[in-house]
This record gives sequence, structure tokens and C-alpha cells, in this order.
Amino acid sequence: MVAETDLTVLLKNLNPVASSENYVFTTLPANKLTNTLVSAAKGMFQEREGTTLILPLAAAKQAELQFEGCYWCITCEVHSSLEAVGMTAAMSSALGKAGISANVVAAYYHDHIFVPFENVDLALEVLASLSH
Repeated sequence: MVAETDLTVLLKNLNPVASSENYVFTTLPANKLTNTLVSAAKGMFQEREGTTLILPLAAAKQAELQFEGCYWCITCEVHSSLEAVGMTAAMSSALGKAGISANVVAAYYHDHIFVPFENVDLALEVLASLSH
């Protein structure tokens, strides 16, 4: 399956799907990471200040980690290329105009947008409207 780069095609075939699980963003120094946390993570990014983990809420609570806010993950099912231009901007702009914060993670096959759980339905509507 070849990754798509054409913005019009990407937006037309976005197909946003929400998870039904709460996620949190937290950070730990690298020496505090455990195999259990890394295995549970939906995403991980190493920054100068510490390692950011995107974890299911239950895993963060079980590990007694500090976090702010709960998010649902919306996965855009279209197979987007990492070299596609404008997709993240189009999604972020549309969500921003609707007053929804968006934390976008581009993975190899799909883009994932973490939105506050209370805004997930509106976010899905906004993203679906981009395909028209």
C-alpha cells in the first residue's frame, strides 16, 4: 500500500475514528522509565527535559504518575505519507476554529489527533467536514 501525498485525496479519505479510551500525557526522566510503562505507551518522545509518554489513563493511575487532562485519540485511517504537505495544518486549523485543542502525532501509516475527551464528538464532525 503506497502512502498518499495529495492533500485533496488525503482530506477526502480522512476517515477519522475515535478510540474509546482515555489517554494522558506525562513526562518522566529516562532513568524512571520501566518496561511496563513503555509497553503500555501509545506514544513516546524523548525531549531534553524528560521522556513524554502518552499512556492509557488506567496505566498512568496505576503507576501513580502526574498528568493534566484526559484525551481521546482520533486516528485518521487514510494512509498518509510522512512527506504529505498541509494535512496537519488543515486538521489543526479546522479544530482550532472550533475551539478544540489538538495534539497531533504523525506515525508511519496514520496521523493521530489527541483531543480533550469532552470535545471528541465535535472534533469528529469537524474532521469529517474536511472531506466535503
